[in-house]
Amino acid sequence: MSFEVEQKFAVTDPADLRHRLLQAGVQWTGQVCQADHYFAHPARDFAQTDEALRIRRSDDRTFVTYKGPKIDATTKTRREIELPLPDGQTVADDWQRLLDALGFTPVACVRKRRQKGILVWQQATVDIALDDVDGVGQYVELELQADEESLDTARQQILSLAEHLGLSDAQRRSYLELFLERRSSPEPC
Repeated sequence: MSFEVEQKFAVTDPADLRHRLLQAGVQWTGQVCQADHYFAHPARDFAQTDEALRIRRSDDRTFVTYKGPKIDATTKTRREIELPLPDGQTVADDWQRLLDALGFTPVACVRKRRQKGILVWQQATVDIALDDVDGVGQYVELELQADEESLDTARQQILSLAEHLGLSDAQRRSYLELFLERRSSPEPC
C-alpha cells in the first residue's frame, strides 16, 4: 500500500524561499498548470471522512486520484491511489460522465500553477512543489511516497527538511478545503 507523506506551508516571501531551496540543493524539473476536479461521493460525505476523489488535468496528462483520511496529526500522511489515464481531453470527460452515472457530483475545480523540483534530503528524494493556487494563494509542498514500513522514516525526513528550510505553521487542510472556505458558493467545473 502506498502512502503520501506531505507537509504544506503558506509562502509569504517566494524569492527568499526559492533561495533557501537552491541552497539546500533543489533541482527544478519543470512547470505545469493543473486543474483538479473534485467529486462528492453519493453515499458518504468526504468532508466528514477526510477523503477525496479527483480528476487532475496536468498540462497534457490526466490522473484519477483517491486520497484516504489523514493518519497522523503532524503531517498530511494518507493512503493515495493515483491512476494515470490515456492522454486526451475526451478521456477526462468520459471519466466525469462515468462518475456522474455512478452518482458522484462535482464539488469544485481548483486550478494552480506548479513549479516542480526534487531535493535529496537524508538519502531520500523529496518532491518539492511551489504552487500558486487560484483563489487560495502561494504554498510550498514537501512530499515523499512511502510504504507502511517506511512511514515513520519518511515523516521524520519531511519534518527535518521543513525545519532546515525554516518552514513553520504547516497547513493540514487541502487546497480544496482552503478554496471552499474562501468561496461562498463555488462553481463546479
